[in-house]
Amino acid sequence: MNIAALLAKAALTFPARPAISWGTQLWSDYGALHRAAGSIGRALREDYGLAPGDRVAIAMPNRPEFLEAQFGIWYAGMVAVLVNSKLHPSEFDYIFENSGARVCFTAPELAPELEKLTERSCTLETVISAGSEPYKALLAPAEMACESRAPEDPAWLFYTSGTTGRPKGAMLSHRNLLVMTLSYFADIDPISQEDGVLHAAPLSHASGFYGLPHIAKAANNIIPKSGGFDPEEIFDLLPRYSGVTLFGAPTMIVRLINHPAIASADLTNLKMIYYGGAPMLVADVEKALDIFGSRLVQIYGQGEAPMTISYLPRHFYADRDHPRFAARIASAGIARTDVQIRIVDENDTPLPTGEAGEILVRGDVVMLGYWNNPEATASALKDGWLHTGDVGSIDEEGFLTLMDRSKDMIISGGTNIYPREIEEVLLRHDGVHEVSVVGRPHADWGEEVVAFVVRAEGSDVGAEALEQLCLDNIARFKRPKEYFFEDALPKNNYGKIMKRDLRDRLAAEADQAGGN
Repeated sequence: MNIAALLAKAALTFPARPAISWGTQLWSDYGALHRAAGSIGRALREDYGLAPGDRVAIAMPNRPEFLEAQFGIWYAGMVAVLVNSKLHPSEFDYIFENSGARVCFTAPELAPELEKLTERSCTLETVISAGSEPYKALLAPAEMACESRAPEDPAWLFYTSGTTGRPKGAMLSHRNLLVMTLSYFADIDPISQEDGVLHAAPLSHASGFYGLPHIAKAANNIIPKSGGFDPEEIFDLLPRYSGVTLFGAPTMIVRLINHPAIASADLTNLKMIYYGGAPMLVADVEKALDIFGSRLVQIYGQGEAPMTISYLPRHFYADRDHPRFAARIASAGIARTDVQIRIVDENDTPLPTGEAGEILVRGDVVMLGYWNNPEATASALKDGWLHTGDVGSIDEEGFLTLMDRSKDMIISGGTNIYPREIEEVLLRHDGVHEVSVVGRPHADWGEEVVAFVVRAEGSDVGAEALEQLCLDNIARFKRPKEYFFEDALPKNNYGKIMKRDLRDRLAAEADQAGGN
């Protein structure tokens, strides 16, 4: 079993169908993508001396060569290490060293910095820039067929974002990726060769995962010329392609629905928007439904169980008259076809319906473990269950509601407080653009609730109004004890608010006050 066989089979039946479009231009059809992948795979084996199982990195923004290199790595039976192109050089260096990658594919703008790493790296030997002469040499017409791999062989090393320390490489097998792909067809959407997926989010992450089912069905992979997310570019591309699916983090969806061009955008060819990476606030979901109709699908997953834990399909969004509509769209949906979900306490004892605890997951989509990290693997995988580190509850109908990451939960006076609940309330105020609620160390209570707020443009909302809003909607003990009004909130490269940075700031201020 080699996940690259998805491309080989698509090319056999649909060689002339568009495989990659770059902006408004066709880059390659499926026959050409198959040949490019086979040529790159052969060159990695014969010209660079790599063997099946070796790790090869890709660190580049979204561009057509990303997919050529990715499948070339798999054709050769090697393991793809797909790295966020916005990382710091020291973070690249760590991932290359940790994975043992000897070759890295990159983009011209990143090549000079990455080539410096070969001078001090113990493993990285070669950096190949997309479009360069060495890259063009890889495409010489001397192809190879897919190398045979066992279902349990690693195919993709997915490095976590490192919000709690050094990133860990989740080992995703060929079986994991195939089950993820089949689950997409079962739960999310049946794809045809007439459809397309618009990769405005990183191919190294969620958009790349769900590129696989589209390649399996010979659909078009549309890569914006910008290499990323630009609302005006997306609105320009949508009318040019049929059956377009788009992935976005909630922050991206919010940018789309609030962009001035949305009023005149032609959405006829937009088939579906699926979102994930963080819960979307109910008010934003309702506004998106008003604009896009029932084209929304929510997915909840992790790199350790890629894109596949729970989902909220389109028909739940369409049923706006359902008595539990608000609760449903606030949830993360129901368990995917191929997984089991369990809610447990700190002793891994299953909890009754409705009680909050850690979310555990079991199924063939769950990773093999963490690369060269047996301690972290043993902590995450116990008795066949993945410990997600997320806190949630399951109601009587099977809907999973996410509270927070366990590390983000605030414990004040022995009581668990979930920041998301407070954030939902604060964001009801028209004067609030963004908010993040975290715990601040407190000598008597352990932690106390504080809120970091970004005002909406033109707003002068203050703490008094937000205090009253909380008093009107949630228990007094949950309300923030202090508000910090900020110009912006710290975010990582995927647009997620970095609560750890806010907690670190509060801890540093507490230490300074104590020192004084």
